[in-house]
Amino acid sequence: MTKYLISFPSAAMDVPEGELQAVADAAHAVVQEAKDAGVWVFGGGIDESIPPVVVHGDGTVQEGTYPQTAQLEGGYSVLELPSYEAALEWAAKIAVACRCAQEVRAFQYDPAS
Repeated sequence: MTKYLISFPSAAMDVPEGELQAVADAAHAVVQEAKDAGVWVFGGGIDESIPPVVVHGDGTVQEGTYPQTAQLEGGYSVLELPSYEAALEWAAKIAVACRCAQEVRAFQYDPAS
């Protein structure tokens, strides 16, 4: 089976303040459904209050990010699924719960892991 990253940037969620709890409840219900189905691997949101750093091989820590990932934030789910079509189905469930479109990417298979 393949692991899929299903994600969205923070800016994609345009939910009125009074509806945040309903979105959280819906998202938690989808997470529980994925756990019950045995496809949940990991998920969560990036803590945007902690600034990112880049750590080099010599241990040097540099504030900031790679230029291509300056906007890495939002919510992420990793699911292990039998097909790309199944990933699209789960992404649709998450999109409904979070009220925003989801991006789907497949992890490359690594036989050593």
